[in-house]
Amino acid sequence: MDVMKALKERRAISFFDSGREVGRSMVEELVDTANLSPSSYNLQPWEVIVVQTPEKKKLLRSLAYNQAKVEEASAVLIIIADPGAVEANIDDVLKSQVELGYIKPDEVQKSRKGPFSLYGDPDSVTRKIWATKNTAFFAMSLMIAARGLGLETHPMDGFKEAKVKEAFSIPDNRIVPLLIAVGYPKEGAKLLPRAFRRAREKFVRFV
Repeated sequence: MDVMKALKERRAISFFDSGREVGRSMVEELVDTANLSPSSYNLQPWEVIVVQTPEKKKLLRSLAYNQAKVEEASAVLIIIADPGAVEANIDDVLKSQVELGYIKPDEVQKSRKGPFSLYGDPDSVTRKIWATKNTAFFAMSLMIAARGLGLETHPMDGFKEAKVKEAFSIPDNRIVPLLIAVGYPKEGAKLLPRAFRRAREKFVRFV
């Protein structure tokens, strides 16, 4: 499926076929593809927990306002943003940039200062926005990749973040912007027409 077709056909569906599994290799392909998403300074501040076992999906459902799709979908991905990814990943990123010829070895220290100067301390609002914004790129890429593989998804922000963190051992300094249910549509379920979208003139300005 080409990218434009995947973008136009992607929908947030609520009726998954609970008897049809998405294999681990396909989930890994989704994650690997989404991992190509852009990120500021290439710091990739995303982490993922793939929830697939019945007991863990049942637990997650209880923390997501009892939404049936959490259990019915083959997998639910907990998408995590890490404000500390600057510190965690900067050295690997710079090493790669030297090896690939993006920068020279004597430019490493100067380049290293950039994200710290721009995004501040790990607990700053600016750093949290940076991590969440870049992780959103990853999440959208994953949903488009899923559609390209013939899967359906549903992004979810109806959940108790603090409880999800506690239940799945996610550190307090992380942010959980959303969950993504992934699976195959339930056979025979009717998909209603695409919901209202604002006219282009309502949100675009050419200057």
